[in-house]
Formats: sequence, structure tokens, C-alpha cells
Amino acid sequence: MKDPVEGGWSRGETFEEFLSRRGVSRREFLTFCGRMAACFAAAAALPGGSHALAEEMAQRLSGARRPSVIYLQLQECTGCLESLLRSGSSPIDRLVLEQVSLDYNELLMAPSGSAAEEVLREAAAKPHLLLVNGSVPLGYDGACCTIGGDSAANILRRAAQKADAIMAVGACAEYGCVQAASPNLTGAVGVSDVITDRPVVNISGCPPIAETITATLTYYLAYGHPPPLDGMGRPLFAYGQRIHDKCPRRASFDAGQFAERFDDENARRGHCLYRLGCKGPATFAPCATLEWNLGQSFPIKAGHPCLGCTERHFYDRMTPFYRRLPGFVVPGLGVEATANTIGAAAVVASVGGVMVHSAATVIAKKRAKKAQPETLPLAVLGDKEKTEEEGDKRA
Repeated sequence: MKDPVEGGWSRGETFEEFLSRRGVSRREFLTFCGRMAACFAAAAALPGGSHALAEEMAQRLSGARRPSVIYLQLQECTGCLESLLRSGSSPIDRLVLEQVSLDYNELLMAPSGSAAEEVLREAAAKPHLLLVNGSVPLGYDGACCTIGGDSAANILRRAAQKADAIMAVGACAEYGCVQAASPNLTGAVGVSDVITDRPVVNISGCPPIAETITATLTYYLAYGHPPPLDGMGRPLFAYGQRIHDKCPRRASFDAGQFAERFDDENARRGHCLYRLGCKGPATFAPCATLEWNLGQSFPIKAGHPCLGCTERHFYDRMTPFYRRLPGFVVPGLGVEATANTIGAAAVVASVGGVMVHSAATVIAKKRAKKAQPETLPLAVLGDKEKTEEEGDKRA
């Protein structure tokens, strides 16, 4: 694609120059940086808050230049791109014209056929940011998904050769999603199973929340590299906490108040949906903090159990969707239970609760150990070291 029309962000100018030409004030720019920093810091529970991160982001974004982007769509349903198109905080026209140069995306671009293939070849020959939707089928020599007569695997490998960073957007691109569910007839795998010589950022979900995608792009724009990742290659700001930790129904869970049916009295009162199959205690996702449609709601808030779609192989591991997770013992006593009943079951309930939360804590700690601390911004690293030093002194 050519440079955007007058008013868009041309490749030769910095982000600050572009905003100044568009009439955006410094105050508005700093407000935007503050919101983004709050999202990164709060959702990932980063120490030191977001103030220092906002200042650093403003400084870095000021000199950022417009990156070239190739957006591939392989074996998938287009749902992830549809989610991005409906991003309330960054509509697609702003995303394309202001944040990135979307050089190739077969759904949105005008060229088709051989003209589209030529655009892809030209874009892949220069440094770029590679985004991928969809799984990569390796079965039948890749014949299950071909574009222009070539397999999805070959197209992905060529597009990745000069990519500065690679983002697997959605559960299909992360590990294969529904196509990879048993018996996985197409041999579907994720992007990182094909591209093994460099890190791949996984934006989990079926589909991911749109703001998670655009926030990751904004971070890359500011710092020139992906945000800090967990042990599964997912941005910590979005996937650093379980839905259960921030769930608005958490108080009901702790009190042992559960809906047994979707239309019973406890469901009407907004009580916990765990017994109806909610996978929130085992799901790391930003749904409870970012929510969908500009923070309007998310499944649990709307009365539907979490299906665990940000966790790998959730079609196999989390089904049946409307049955509780096996092996989890949760509190089963309401706050109205008598003292004798509570006393008789206190040991069982407390041990069960400890098992649930301890297991999740161990998982979170293991993922944190696998994270990439070198990718943390300097301001955050400084705050983290300071916090650890203060903790040592108190100890």
C-alpha cells in the first residue's frame, strides 16, 4: 500500500510530528500515555504503579516511526480480525492510518490474485511486524489450507524471514484451537511450532479482546519490542492474573454461594457460576479487568460461565463446558449455614479452598519465572528493584 492520504501518518515523520500536525495537544497525548500505562501496570500488577511508565512511554512514543505490518490469515474463521475491527479504543481506520502501515491483509486490501501476492512479496522483503491469525495445518503436506496454490506453512515461513517481531493473534495462531482439538485431522499447530528461531508473542483468546491486540501494538510502537511475556509467550499486562482473581462474583465464591441452574434464585442474585462450569479459577485472561466493548461487560458479568478460551487446548481440557472443573474442591457452605454445620465442615472446606488457590498460585509463579524480565521498561525495572530492597529491609 502507498503512504496514506493527507492527514494520515506518513513513514517519514515521528509520531509526535504526526500528532502535532493533526492538532492533538500535548495534554491529550499525555492523557493517552497515562491510560495505556495504567492498563499495562494495573492488569499485570507491576510494582511502582503507572506514573513512571507513563512518562517513559510518552518519551518513547514521541520519536516512534510508523512500522510496516503484514497481517496473515491462515486456517481460521476471521473472528480475531473481526474482533480487532470492532476495537472501541482504536477503530480500524486509526489503527491502519495512524499507528501502523498495514501493507498486506487479504481481507482488508483492495488487490487480489497475483496483484495481492506481489504486494506480499514486496512487503516481506523489508523489515516489518508480522501478525498472524489462524493455525498452520501440517497434515497432507499442508494441503488443508493453501493460498495462491501454496501452503500456509510456506507462506508463514517466507513472511517471517525479515520480521522484526511476530504476533500470533488468537487461539488458532497460538496452538491450533478448535482445528487442533482431538483428533486434529489437519495436523493443525500454532505459529511458534513452525517459527522456532525467534520469540512469538501469543495474544490468547477465541477471539482475544480487541484492546489487548491494539495495546500490544502500541507497546511495540513505543519500545520497539513486545511487552513482558509470561512462560507461554503471552503479554503479562493482559494474562498475568486469573479471571477468578478479579471476578465480580468472587465474594459469592468465597462465601459458598453458587448458582445451581441458570434460572435459579442464586443466579438471579448474581452468585458464583462455578458449579455451572465456570473455568475462571483456571483461566489467565484480562476479561475481568479490560472487559469487552469498551469495558461494558464480559461473559461472567453477563451471567455466563467462563469457557477458558485463553488456555491452551481448552476444547479438550475444559469440556464439557457446563460442568465444573474436575478435581477442584470449593467451599459449599452459604453464609446462612448454622454454626454447627460450619464447624463440622470447616476443615474440609478450608483445605479444599487452600488447594484450589495454592495450585493456581504455583502455576502463576512458574509462569512468572519463565517470563522475560529483560523486556521490562527501565522505569518498571527500577521500581521493582526498589520494592524488593524495601521488602528485604522490612524482613
